Amino acid sequence: MPSRLEYNELSSQPIVTGTSVLAIKYKDGIMMAADNLASYGSLARFKDIQRLQPVGAHTVIGAGGDMSDFQFIQGLLDELDIEEFTAQDGHALGPAEIHNYLSQLMYRRRSKMDPLWNAILVGGVKDGKRFLSFVDLLGTTYSASTLATGYGAHIAQPLLRTAVEGKEDDLSEEEAVKILEQSMRVLYYRDARSIDKYQIAKVTQEGVTISESKRLETSWSFAEGIRGYGAQTQ
Repeated sequence: MPSRLEYNELSSQPIVTGTSVLAIKYKDGIMMAADNLASYGSLARFKDIQRLQPVGAHTVIGAGGDMSDFQFIQGLLDELDIEEFTAQDGHALGPAEIHNYLSQLMYRRRSKMDPLWNAILVGGVKDGKRFLSFVDLLGTTYSASTLATGYGAHIAQPLLRTAVEGKEDDLSEEEAVKILEQSMRVLYYRDARSIDKYQIAKVTQEGVTISESKRLETSWSFAEGIRGYGAQTQ
């Protein structure tokens, strides 16, 4: 009988998708942000989707790409967490182990020509060490103090690098929140697959916290000066 890994049928393209996930390191841990939208093609169809998920006591993951594939991955991680708990051997999975598992999973599926259409950020804190890394549908992995998926990798990543790199050990929680909120605001202005409703996840030595959905404070007054906007003809 085929394992749970084999049940997902071949997908030629993602259908219901999420866009950018952003993550940074700060002095107390890791912070991650993602909006709550899952789009059906260009239709903003589902506006209450949580794309940030805790895994165990030390890790949070955030996913862009196909949401059904992300749900499948969540199921696998739940099973892994249950197996680890029932072993009762005094060990707990940390972010590095979760990332290694996901990188092997994604590479295996792409090698079978049946990829899971996601880009995933894995962040966490264990034994006082901060961890932040990326894995995509090809099994490509890398780590950095600022990471972004989707459109955010083009638009938000430069903003995050400017604000964070070299300051990871000095940024307070309030400063980290402000940086992510500003980046999410820019993405809302520029990314047609995003909305102004988002969540922020925080991982410290004390554990994982995911906020309730928030609304961005935005202003569109700048659009009046853009040629071609509204009734303008020149």
